[in-house]
Amino acid sequence: MAEIQPSTQFLIITGLSGSGKSGVTKCFEDLGYFCVDNLPAKLIPTFVQLCTKPGAEIRRVALTMDIRERDFLIDFPAVYHSMKNQGYDFSILFLETSDEVLLRRFSETRRPHPLAFDRPVLQGITEERDRLQPIREMADITIDTSSLNIHELREFVNKVYSTEAEARPLVISLISFGFKYGIPFNSDILFDVRFLPNPFFVLELKSKTGLDNKVQEYVFGNQEWEEFRSKLSDLLLFLLPRFVREGKTYLTLSIGCTGGKHRSVAIADFLERFLKENGHVVRCKHRDINKE
Repeated sequence: MAEIQPSTQFLIITGLSGSGKSGVTKCFEDLGYFCVDNLPAKLIPTFVQLCTKPGAEIRRVALTMDIRERDFLIDFPAVYHSMKNQGYDFSILFLETSDEVLLRRFSETRRPHPLAFDRPVLQGITEERDRLQPIREMADITIDTSSLNIHELREFVNKVYSTEAEARPLVISLISFGFKYGIPFNSDILFDVRFLPNPFFVLELKSKTGLDNKVQEYVFGNQEWEEFRSKLSDLLLFLLPRFVREGKTYLTLSIGCTGGKHRSVAIADFLERFLKENGHVVRCKHRDINKE
């Protein structure tokens, strides 16, 4: 076996068809990764040996792989574990997206889903999601691209995979959402804040959002919030250093209320400021703020 170059990193980019793998691959190209699309899983060992032989000088590789390669689901798990066991630096980035967004994307592009050439697209999406579940469980990082544009995806890739710093910071993604629209796919930690007073039922606040000062005064102006704020702050200050110690580089913290417009937005806004004050890298997105 060829001598392993200690700095050679191999990243597998995979996930659902239509989830943005092509766009993410371009982001890795901009970071200097040697990128290969749709390499058959059986060829990974040969490819790795070529990349790691003395004099190859290839340090970071991104392989985009998915069900377009017929035997991907059959061959990949065993090959991946074999490479890891041999000491190669392999990791998996898995991209997923909600059914609603995938349906819209395939409709807009008029591209056929690879598992739905002769049947409804949704059936192909459902089958692919089920078949990819074992690969998803192997992933080091899973990200839901449903509400992300290419600029936000690029920001994610740069923050998590850039090697400008010796140590990668823990990037915290805060998402406010409404339970009536579904829970974000990639939530690592989820808080339900529907126990707090709801500004929706206050006529002068109903049309405002949780970013409005008056809405925040209403949500935060009670003893229950004070107790929750204290316990939540203590919990996060306890957990986050331990996630960093474990080597976690990306954490999604979701805050949910009924419609995702008032309470969850106000608390996510508070947490963004609180976490930044404590030295964390934070990206905040209010997913459902404009849906009502």
